[in-house]
Amino acid sequence: MGTRTMKFLSFYRPYLGLLSLDLFCAFIISAITLILPLCVRHITQNLLGAGAVNPIGDIAVMAGVMLVLVAILTLCNLFVDYQGHMMGAMMESDMRRELFAHYQKLSFSFYDEQKTGQLMSRITSDLFAISELAHHGPEDLFLGIVKFIGVFLITLSINPSLSLIVIMLLPFMFVYSLHFNRKMNRAMRLSKQRVAEVNAQVEDSLAGIREVQSFANEPLEQAKFDAANARFVESRRLEYKSEGFFYGGMDAFTQLMTVMVVVFGAVAITGAALDLSDLITFLLYVGILIEPIRRLVNFARWYQEGITGFHRFMDIIELPPAIQNPVPAHEPERVRGKLELQNVSFGYRADFGSVLRDLSLKIAVGEYVALVGASGVGKSTLSALIPRFYDADAGRICLDGVDIREYSLGALRRNIGTVAQDVYLFGATVAENIRYGKPDASDAEVVAAAKQAYAHRFIMALPQGYDTEIGQRGIKLSAGQRQRLSIARLFLKDPPLIILDEATSALDNESERVVQQSLERLIENRSTLVIAHRLSTIRNADRILVLTPEGICEQGSHEELLESDGVYAGLHDLQLAR
Repeated sequence: MGTRTMKFLSFYRPYLGLLSLDLFCAFIISAITLILPLCVRHITQNLLGAGAVNPIGDIAVMAGVMLVLVAILTLCNLFVDYQGHMMGAMMESDMRRELFAHYQKLSFSFYDEQKTGQLMSRITSDLFAISELAHHGPEDLFLGIVKFIGVFLITLSINPSLSLIVIMLLPFMFVYSLHFNRKMNRAMRLSKQRVAEVNAQVEDSLAGIREVQSFANEPLEQAKFDAANARFVESRRLEYKSEGFFYGGMDAFTQLMTVMVVVFGAVAITGAALDLSDLITFLLYVGILIEPIRRLVNFARWYQEGITGFHRFMDIIELPPAIQNPVPAHEPERVRGKLELQNVSFGYRADFGSVLRDLSLKIAVGEYVALVGASGVGKSTLSALIPRFYDADAGRICLDGVDIREYSLGALRRNIGTVAQDVYLFGATVAENIRYGKPDASDAEVVAAAKQAYAHRFIMALPQGYDTEIGQRGIKLSAGQRQRLSIARLFLKDPPLIILDEATSALDNESERVVQQSLERLIENRSTLVIAHRLSTIRNADRILVLTPEGICEQGSHEELLESDGVYAGLHDLQLAR
């Protein structure tokens, strides 16, 4: 067996007892389904004949037996339908948990190339298809084989000639069903792909709804959605066309079998080769025969659809994170905060060239260092390299003298706090968003962190205070309020190393003043790297580094750099002139 096959079968392991009961009930269903027509044959052939002694009593006994069998059949069908589906749902849940956990491990470089709608499709519709295969696959295969063999043997014992006439049609039925089943599966896979494209289009448009409306581009987005939606409808048209031919053809074969049995059976009766009770029994088994054929064909469909979803699942699971924990890993509870970059180079993609080239800098414990420069020289890239969201292509980044690639990712990132220009807040309450910095924090600690971030006053003015729902991405708050909540999170986290990535560049003057106050309180006694756009916010930095495409060209205090009349002084004069 292949690795992926073994992986799929491993999801059955916690539910082997349930699977065994499911298959046992499926066997009972098959047996009773095959026995009931024989009961009918016994009544029509033996109890209704001229030699029957007590036909009414015997028929009543047989009716009782058949009722018991039907009751057992109903209970088994209930178990298979309910518990069998639950087994599939639990396996789907296990796969979804594993896939979500793997999503959490994958690095920024993976998400740079992905669409959220496509990733959502893998964790929802793809896994549902796997769940259906996990439940219906063994059950349909088992029921189909047992019933098919049972019907074949019983009809052969009743009348071999009539049985062979029916069997002659089966190869044509299988070829027909497999042909249209294959076409139906291709259409289903295309439909899955198209609905994922629709999801991606919707996610993209809704995430950017403010830009859409500000540019009055609703008709453009509607046209893009309509195009994706039309492609999806076309894929469904192909799917339903194939499905119509498939099920219509199967019904036609069923009716043809019935007609052939009636015609040739009538001929056999006139020739005394068959009696009426055998013909009735034969017709009952022809009706049963269609069901295992459909189950076997359905198994092929579930298999194709489910295995396609499983391969898409495994394509992600087998993708190793670009950033991995070292073994063994350095696991300090708290670092001091000494940071050093040694000849660091980095590019997002080989064909895009390097963003940083041979960069070196040092930040002492407790030192406040600012990094400035024109757009595109790699300032924000640096803030992503230090917590290992990306790994440097060359050179080393050391924290407390230890290469950051030797730290566990958890230990490294727990000791680093980042405040970015684009703050992400979750669609939850104010308190839950602040507590994200320390999930086990008490209410008193949450309030204390908010006060340190100068956020307590505006929080108390909200309708439910700390229990106010702030909407996805904190949309109900202003930019300055969102920044102060993100700073409050860091007060709870209490990291020794702080990175501020243009944290105030998108704020108005009043919001910037308040946020700047909270930032100044945050960076007290912590090693701090500030990536600044507004030079007025970094006047008090211990050192200011000026970054250009060639590397750091100047460094010194605000006053020293102005006196040197270099690149920094030019940037300063340019901002004053605005």
